[in-house]
Amino acid sequence: MKPVGLVGIVVGLALELASSVAAAHDLPVNRMMNAFVKIEPTQAQLVVRVPLDLMRGIPFPLKDSEYDLPAAEPATELALVFLADGFVMLENGVRLAPSNSAGRLSPPSDRSFEDYGTAMALADRAPDQGASIPYDKGYLDVHFTYPISSPKSVFKIQTQIAADLGSVALLTVRYLPLGESSRAMIISGGSEPASLNPAWYHAAGSFVVLGIEHILSGIDHLLFLFCLVIPFQRLRGLIAVITAFTLAHSVTLFASAFHLVPKGAWFPPFVEVAIACSIVWMALENMVGVDLGRRWRITGLFGLVHGFGFSNALGQSLQFAGSHLLLSLFSFNVGIEIGQLCVLAVMLPALALLRRVVPARVGVLVLSGAAAAIGGNWMWERWRVLRQVQWPGVDGAAGVSAPVWAGLALVACVGGWVLARWAGRKFRTREASTDDPNPEHLPRDVAVRGLRSD
Repeated sequence: MKPVGLVGIVVGLALELASSVAAAHDLPVNRMMNAFVKIEPTQAQLVVRVPLDLMRGIPFPLKDSEYDLPAAEPATELALVFLADGFVMLENGVRLAPSNSAGRLSPPSDRSFEDYGTAMALADRAPDQGASIPYDKGYLDVHFTYPISSPKSVFKIQTQIAADLGSVALLTVRYLPLGESSRAMIISGGSEPASLNPAWYHAAGSFVVLGIEHILSGIDHLLFLFCLVIPFQRLRGLIAVITAFTLAHSVTLFASAFHLVPKGAWFPPFVEVAIACSIVWMALENMVGVDLGRRWRITGLFGLVHGFGFSNALGQSLQFAGSHLLLSLFSFNVGIEIGQLCVLAVMLPALALLRRVVPARVGVLVLSGAAAAIGGNWMWERWRVLRQVQWPGVDGAAGVSAPVWAGLALVACVGGWVLARWAGRKFRTREASTDDPNPEHLPRDVAVRGLRSD
């Protein structure tokens, strides 16, 4: 074990610049680093395997086309200084300084980093002087020990290791907390420090913000929401529709997070096509006339589809939920609803103002026609992507049989329908009357005729 001095910051910056210059001439291929972080009562252990392809700025000695292992110790010590600065460990927001470090070169055939025990033992062991490691093909295994105040602190990690002048290196971290189950995450170089064990309120807050950002940036979800509200002239009839959409997409969002949906390259583009189809369907319904009192039913079914889209957006972000998976899912959903309410707060007054200038039926036709054209274009573009993806066989993806997927789909549809039916019964108008000037409250035939005659 060797102490790491403060001079590491200066040396690290110089070496990083040298590494970037070298990479400009011969870009590295292997950009994935593997790490274990284990929390102990008084210290944290960080064991990392770094591809030598990322360490070209370190002057490791060569002998012919291989590394000269007996002469590699000075370069290894220099690399430890560089990596001590490149990997940032934080405890409650305060950067930790490694008290000890060790490192060694390993051949590309070594598989010691498949679990923490063997990785730890290897990093502390002297390198095999007789090993053969071709240039840029092996690994540098390093081990840093950080003194900590408490194993219950909030720990964060950040990597500042660059892959080349135009990209970043990725760090796969397997986190082993004290007295809890382990979990894994992937961190991009240069990103903000990632919480290994975020507090519940930090996780909740970050996922609420993530949900708001997603719905405000998801133009296809916003266009579908716009198609839903175009024909409504009163808020009371709209409540059941929005509630059905919310409850339905929550069902599939949670199902996706717990891996109860098909896996494979075909499924995300299939969902994107289905979302575009939902926009076209709603727009055409608006144009031909629809019984608005029953719209919550089809909205609930389409909400199931949009829930899959929300889960695709959640994607890799869910790995940063720590041990707060359910809370983070709920918070993400809350963020989506907050975003929807903000959008509706703009859409509804704008539509009300438009109806003062343009006859209601004309406005519905023009706006719905534009939405149908946009959705149709998306549907065609996304279909072109989908048809290039290989579809799963009869047994489906991930080895799960087709009957299982069919059963899960049926459960999701029935669940969404029941929730939507409950919402409709609770919020629909008490009685339909032909004397009611609001077309949302008229029977189907009268409502359709009224919309067509506006």
